[in-house]
This record gives sequence, structure tokens and C-alpha cells, in this order.
Amino acid sequence: MTNKVEIILENNVVITQNDTVKEFVENSAGGHCSIVVGDVHYIVIKESKKTPLTLEKVRATAGNISRDLGKRKVNGASISDDVLTAAYSELEKGSVLTAFVEGWDLGAYQFAKYKPSVTPFRTELEVTGTDITAFLNEGKIRAEATSFSRDLMNEVSNVLNPTTFPEVLKENFKDLNVEVNVLDKKKLEEMEMNGVLTVGRGSMYPPTFVELVYKGDESKPLVALVGKGVTFDTGGISLKSGKDLSDMRMDMGGAAAVSGALTLLAKMKAKVNVVVLIPIVENAADNTSVLPGEVIHYKNGLTVQVGNTDAEGRLILADALIRAGEWNAEYIVNIATLTGAVVAALGTELGGVFGDEELSAIMKKVGDINGDFNWPMPLVEAYDSSLDSDYADMNNISSLSVAGSITAGLFLRRFVPKGSKWLHVDMAGVMDKSKDSGYYAKSATGYGARLLADYTTRISK
Repeated sequence: MTNKVEIILENNVVITQNDTVKEFVENSAGGHCSIVVGDVHYIVIKESKKTPLTLEKVRATAGNISRDLGKRKVNGASISDDVLTAAYSELEKGSVLTAFVEGWDLGAYQFAKYKPSVTPFRTELEVTGTDITAFLNEGKIRAEATSFSRDLMNEVSNVLNPTTFPEVLKENFKDLNVEVNVLDKKKLEEMEMNGVLTVGRGSMYPPTFVELVYKGDESKPLVALVGKGVTFDTGGISLKSGKDLSDMRMDMGGAAAVSGALTLLAKMKAKVNVVVLIPIVENAADNTSVLPGEVIHYKNGLTVQVGNTDAEGRLILADALIRAGEWNAEYIVNIATLTGAVVAALGTELGGVFGDEELSAIMKKVGDINGDFNWPMPLVEAYDSSLDSDYADMNNISSLSVAGSITAGLFLRRFVPKGSKWLHVDMAGVMDKSKDSGYYAKSATGYGARLLADYTTRISK
């Protein structure tokens, strides 16, 4: 076991003071390398100059080193703020410090709850310097919030379900300035949340709806963050097929995102005014499940024919959007693992953002900085009529065989309250990673926690 590690970077004072390390660095390729000199194990970071330096590269580098040292059971590592910021001199110092700590902690993330033979190990990082505590703390908080989202997504569905999810949220926010309101099935019936009630009909767990209220500054416009909370999605009667459906426990990725976002905002004591709305159901196949062809009557007067029970997320988000209107939210963002079509369109590195074009542009800029990358997508008016139904105001699926993510967005738009500025984020392609890379583990990404928190802060200024 190595107990002492020092992180150095090319062209800094530490390298010039040690000829052995200097020669090693000059002859090494890009990336990070290691060398032992005396009793000190050095980790040498040598960034490629072929691509511009970004905060995402800082996070990824830190994550790779953290995971590498953790696997080798290194107890601790240190780096000075001068060394770190000299290497990334093109970037603002405080942001570099925050990004490095954030990437380090996220790179150390593991979900080994159900592996008794595995004892999680992490290499503790020490960053030395003066007047840097606030930046380091922010990095830790950002990582904690994203890790909370990851934990929620990674948890198995018999442990995290519509009954237990609200309790997890109560525990998470108990020491923060957040009000947690849980609406049970009886209350949902009183409030006519018929989409949530219908989708949850086939499950042994009754549906719930959680409202998280944070008043960091009540003078700011109210922002409603809406997250899809399907704790497992069988597809219902329109049953999914596949060799392994275990990832369908992550169909509550939107709920995890908004929960992580509010965790970040509350811990940072952000001056924002936020309500988080989370409809929570399990979409199970049973003799009580909703059948294709049934019609749901929504509180706002709209009716929806259920053409396919596997397009359930939009049915519960519709209730949440109506509820956001009852809260008089000025801004609304809903986020969901909504469609496979967005994966075909954008792959697994970008979320799709639909809605207000000006706000979509802001969302993209936010993601470019914090690593939750996204791309503005169109709501094509010509496709809207594909949602028409002979039996109701609309169908929950399109008659088209293409543009599935766009038509899902068009469906949701019909439930957006008048006067609200709205965005819809489809995160189906970015909910998990298939391999370790950068500050991501081979598991849930926690996508959306940082994106929504930073976006909320940005539009609340």
C-alpha cells in the first residue's frame, strides 16, 4: 500500500526542482503517469495541448487519478493550489479548484451496497493553499449532490419504490431548509391526479407525489423542477422485451436529478425560489393495470387515450405540469428518461432539450460548463397532429414511426400552464455509463443534478 502521493503538473516549480521527475515528464505522453522518487510516489499530469483546456477536462483528469489511486489502495494524495492553477492558467482559479475536487470525489464514487466482498476505498485528497476553502467546499457539495442522484438511480426497485422513495427524501432534506410534503393515494384522488393514479394502478405500491419547497429568496421568480419518478418500468401491459431490464430501475432518473439539484441548491444556500414536483409510480403489469385504449380525464379538462402503456412517463408528468401551474411557477423544467428516440438522435453523451428557444440556449451554455451536456431540439408543429385520437383529445403516442422524442415533447407542451416559461429535458441516453471513464463509474451518472441547479441559479439572477 502506498501512503504518500504528490500530484504535480508539467511546467510548475515542483518539476524544475527535481531533475528525475523533470526528465520523466518531458519524455512522457499525455495523460497522467507515475514515478517513485525516494519515498514519494509522484502522479504526473501532462495534458494534451491538441485540445483546449476546459473545466470538464479538469474534472475528468481528477476523476481518473482518484479512481486509479483508489484501486491501488493509496491512502492520500496532495496538490498545492499553485501547482494546480498554474497547469490550468487559462481558466479561472476558483473554478479550477472547485472542478478538481468535484471530479476527484465523483471519480471515487462506488455503489457496492450489494457486494459484501467489496470494501469501498477512496484516496483522500488534500489541496494546500490560502483562501481556497470556499472553492473546495463547493466542489465537495457538488459531488455530494450528484452522488445522491447516482445512489437513487442505482438503488434496486424493491428497496426504492413509491412507498420508500418519499422517506429517503425526508431523510436527505431533514437538516436542510427544505419543506417536504408527501401526497398519498387518497390525496391524489382528491386532487384529481388521474395520470399518476392510472399508471400506478397495477403496482403493489400505491402511487405518491412529493413536493419539495425551498425558499432561499422568495423575491425571486418561482422555478418548478419536475422529475419523472417511475421506480421501475415493465412497460405495463405493453410489456417491454429484452434480455436484461434491470436498468429500468433508473426510469426515475428525472426524479433523481431534481432531488440532487435541490440538494445542491439548499447546501449552497442559493438565493433562489424553488418547488420540486415528483410524481412517483411503479409501472407494473397486473390484472389491475391500465389497458391500451383507456381514456384518462385530466384535471385541466383534457382527455388522453392510452395508446401504449409503455409511454407512461408523459402521463404522470402531465399531472405534475398541471400542479406547477397551481403553484404559479414562472419557470418550469421537467426532466425525464422519456424516450429511446432521443438516444437515436443524440447518442449517449447529450441530453435533448425542448421548449423555449432562448432558455434552451441558456441551458446548453450551462451544460457546456458543468459537464451535463445537452443540445436544443425542435418542437416541430407539423408533427403535433400525429397525437390526434378518435376517442379523446389526444393519444399518448404518435401515429408517426419517427420523431418520437419530438412528439413526446409536443404531448407535454399541451399541459404546460399558460404564462410559464417551459423546458423539457429528455435524459434517456445519458442516465448511465457502460464503462469507467473520467469521473464517471460504470453505473448511473447522476445527470441533471448540476444542470438544473446551475440553470436555476442562472435564471434567478
